[in-house]
Formats: sequence, C-alpha cells, structure tokens
Amino acid sequence: MKLYFRELKAYRNSTIIWIVSLSLLVIVFLSMFPSFTKDVEETKNILQNLPPFMASAAGISPNVMFSIYGFVSWLLTFVTLAGAVQSMNLGVGILSKEESGKTADFLLTRPISRKSVITSKLLAAFSLILITNIVFCLTTFAMAVVVVDTDFSATTLMLVLGKLFLIQLIFLALGFIVSVIINRVKSAIAVSLPTAFSLFIIGTLGVLLGVDSVKYISPFKLFDSDYIINNNAYDVKFLIGEAIFVLVAVALSYVIYIKKDIKAAS
Repeated sequence: MKLYFRELKAYRNSTIIWIVSLSLLVIVFLSMFPSFTKDVEETKNILQNLPPFMASAAGISPNVMFSIYGFVSWLLTFVTLAGAVQSMNLGVGILSKEESGKTADFLLTRPISRKSVITSKLLAAFSLILITNIVFCLTTFAMAVVVVDTDFSATTLMLVLGKLFLIQLIFLALGFIVSVIINRVKSAIAVSLPTAFSLFIIGTLGVLLGVDSVKYISPFKLFDSDYIINNNAYDVKFLIGEAIFVLVAVALSYVIYIKKDIKAAS
C-alpha cells in the first residue's frame, strides 16, 4: 500500500490541475445555458452558420441539443478529449517513469513483487481518474441545478456524464499496455497527446462523413449521446466491448511487465 499512496501523492498536484480546469470549463459553459436556450430559433440560426465540425462533431440531434442533456453532451465532445489525454498520460507515465527515471531496478530490488508494483500503480491511476470524475460530475450537476429552470432527470444527466469515465478507462488501459511494450518512454505526453488527438479526429471525421463504423475505431464515438438520452441507458454491446478491451489490455500489461527484462540503470 505504500507504493499506492506514493503514486497518489506524486500525481496529486497534476490531478488537482486537471480537476480545476475541467470544473472551470463546465462552470463557464453551463453559465451560458440560459442564454443559449432563451431564443431557440435565433440560436438555431447561429448554429447553422457555424462550421460543420462545430455543429455536428458531437453527433447530437438538433432537438436534443437545446436540453441540458444535449448541451452537456456537446460540451463533453471536447471534455472527453482532455480526459483522454489525462488518463492515457497517467497510464503511460505511472509505470514507465521507473524505467525512464532509471529507478526501476532499485524499486524491484525491494521486498515487493512485480505483480504488486503494477497492481499498486494501476489502482492509483484508477483512483485518480475516479476522483476526477466524481468532482466533475458533482460540479456539473450543481451547475445544472442552478441554470436549468425546468425539471430534469439526474439519472439521465449522470449517464451522459458517465461517458467521460468510460472513455478514460479505455485510454488508461491503452496507456498501460503501451508503457510495458515500449522500452523507456522518454515523455508520456509525447505518446498520449498524439494518440488521443488522432483517435478524436478519426471519430469526428467519421461523424461528418456519416461512417457509423467509426464507433469501432474511435473510443470517443463509442457511446452515442442520443441513444443514452432516449433510452436512459448505455448500449450493452459497447459496454461489453469496452470491458473486453480493458480486461485484455490490463491482463497483457501484467504478463508482459512480469516477464519483461528491466535493464539496470547505467
């Protein structure tokens, strides 16, 4: 458990920065919601003049767009990109930093198994992502209560917000498997940033071109907001697909890391 708490402490400041940044983003944008919905027809005319990327990147139908669920879904289009960078950067860095910092051989000479090392780091990364999402969801819900003057379903709103956590889990698992495959990652952000942006662009282009199969390539389009809002649930087949990917990626990370030849610092 010492290693677990050490990692929490090591990433505490960066996680606080992420939480504050995402919370400020949702506070600023949701404060605009009353103005956004004050004159729906005028707002629709403004949206029609926006670039196609801005109007359809979220893949949300126009009618839903003017509800709190649709507005939050549109905002999540960009929040999930930031969240993906955060979680993959954490997944890549929390394990590979021992090699890049040349402390892996020292750590592994301690009375702790490799299995315990990767378990502690995985749990720490998961905890940091979970804390980020809890604060973000509470902030969003509190703002929704303030700015929305009609009744709304807290369950539906939380399901929409849950997309961030689900997407972050995918990128966290992806970051872990990348960290054990690549020897001595010099910079976690140099791996996570282009990966997240590339998958985001692929997903966005897929929506603009009407390619529905992009859901199987880009995690950003895996959970459709319209489906969540209309059915008050996630698409089960995509939940199962994510669970399989995450479990396989984590399992492979364990196998590779346990058998991996860790070079001594020189």
